[in-house]
Amino acid sequence: MKHKRRILVAVCALALLCGCSAESTKNAKEESSQETSVKSNPSALGKGDSLPLPVFFEGQDTEGNEVTSEIFSESRLTMINVWATYCSPCLNEMPDLGELADEYAREDFQLIGVVSDVLEEDDQEKIDLVTGLIDKTGADYPHLLLNESLSNGLLEDVTAVPTTFFLNEKGTILDTVVGAMDKDSWKQTIDEFLDNME
Repeated sequence: MKHKRRILVAVCALALLCGCSAESTKNAKEESSQETSVKSNPSALGKGDSLPLPVFFEGQDTEGNEVTSEIFSESRLTMINVWATYCSPCLNEMPDLGELADEYAREDFQLIGVVSDVLEEDDQEKIDLVTGLIDKTGADYPHLLLNESLSNGLLEDVTAVPTTFFLNEKGTILDTVVGAMDKDSWKQTIDEFLDNME
């Protein structure tokens, strides 16, 4: 069973690897690393709109702490940024994400990273690589390592990194963005969500 789980998670990580490579090539051809694909519009979200079911979320951060769906109730808006250690657009936007994580009150906004190519049970060398990249980019917010629950849940339809999800305090996905953006663009998106949640 454990062997099957490792294979499943490895296949998911490989799919993400292919996604980033394709996205990077596309961005290089178009000379832009800020191209995004947005499934919904934050300003179009009304208070009475029906939303999909909440996301089941369970994992372990780089320090070994358990994180569950309960974390969503700690902020009105949660941004989950799925990244990979090999992904240049991911790493390039992480300093901006680190700054954004510090600029909002925790009850309003929180940011969580999910490392898509390093497993919870990987050796310490791989985990040290992750923590080194986090330190280097100043992305000082919680980062979860990949596991079967995340692969089969939140990351099931993720085909490229970075992919970013916005969720409300009930853990319902409000929006998905594929691709990297600069700090001002992320801030505008966050502010629109927070304004529409009041």
